[in-house]
Amino acid sequence: MMKVTKEVITLPGTRSRPFSSAVRAGDLIFTSGHAGMRDSEGKELRTIEEQARQTLESLKATLEASGATLGDVVKVTCFLGAQEHFRVMNEVYLGYFKGELPARSTCITGLAVPGMLLEMECVAYRPKGE
Repeated sequence: MMKVTKEVITLPGTRSRPFSSAVRAGDLIFTSGHAGMRDSEGKELRTIEEQARQTLESLKATLEASGATLGDVVKVTCFLGAQEHFRVMNEVYLGYFKGELPARSTCITGLAVPGMLLEMECVAYRPKGE
């Protein structure tokens, strides 16, 4: 039986969090939930469009640090704080995922941090060394 190796990916500035940015297990990469409440300059993002864009940029960066791209994503899970954000979130999402889309689930739920409008996590398939 082959043993799957596990590699923890931690992005700069995230060591104080009680989870890893992503974990690679063999050819699969599992990201933690990502949110986009602030842009790269620290400006607070308040609209669903701004937060969705920043969340996807953050996921993209995490995947790149793991040796993958958004094109390698096979499954996305979206957590939305409000049903009325669904349409706009989809519009932003389709700006990042094109062609053959990954499988996806979307849940309307309470979120962990006040002001957070959505959170996304994904699973990517990228053989190591490709």
